Amino acid sequence: MSNIVLITGASSGFGALTARALADQGNTVYAGMRQTTTRNAPQVEAAAEYAREHGVDLRSIELDVNSQESVDAAVAQVIAEHDRIDVLIHNAGHMVTGPVEAFTPEQLAELYDVNVLSTQRVNRAALPHLRAAGRGLVIWVSSSSVKGGTPPYLGPYFAAKAGMDSLAVSYAAELARWGVETSIVVPGSFTSGTNHFAHSGRPKDTDVEAAYETKYPGLVDQVAKKLAGLFPADADASMVSAEIARIVALPAGRRPYRVHIDPANDGSEEVSEVADRIRREFLTRVGLADLLTVTSSGN
Repeated sequence: MSNIVLITGASSGFGALTARALADQGNTVYAGMRQTTTRNAPQVEAAAEYAREHGVDLRSIELDVNSQESVDAAVAQVIAEHDRIDVLIHNAGHMVTGPVEAFTPEQLAELYDVNVLSTQRVNRAALPHLRAAGRGLVIWVSSSSVKGGTPPYLGPYFAAKAGMDSLAVSYAAELARWGVETSIVVPGSFTSGTNHFAHSGRPKDTDVEAAYETKYPGLVDQVAKKLAGLFPADADASMVSAEIARIVALPAGRRPYRVHIDPANDGSEEVSEVADRIRREFLTRVGLADLLTVTSSGN
């Protein structure tokens, strides 16, 4: 049986690639994106053209992760058309670059809203349906920056992704007894095939930004070039979408808790192995070892 998949942030980058990869597998995929009739209308048409050319079920859906009303409407539409959601993918996110001090608190709140609070909006709309079904899969697209090498001038983004990753870890345990699996996908710093760097936000306090430029001249470009140089020539963002598609295709109960796709090997996988081992050991010590694996639903 094919899956009904809802993915956020699917207008470009990892999201668009993943939507296509999952549709190619025979799944019905709802590619969530905002402004489907205006700014992202070309992306909607591109998805429709892909569906026609490849004979797959890929559907764009209006889904602004910063709006609970929009999220609720998107989930309600999927449920009305299929009466279920089998796979939920948290992919929406936004990056900013620049010295941390130059960002206003309001800018950090906006970034946290997109990268973290958005997942809570989507979960509160979608998870009741997965829990009622007693099965399903939630995939979180995290970042190797959460536990790996962290160059400067990306601090607000790193902090937001760390918040998202921490939520994913907690949700994994809290959904286990409902029969809902969790997989945390950890991409490295892919600098091509995504719009992260190209569309990254900048600080509003230009005076502070200029002051830092006297000590760190050209650092943003330097970091981007160095990160690009770390990646092998054949590394491509489609590696992430291919891995997500592989996870979705695995039998229920066999999906990995965390996987890394990091050709640059920034150390995240090594640190995560320790952190995830400590998590397993601690849950076992406090008598909650059953939360490490999905329990078949009693519904």
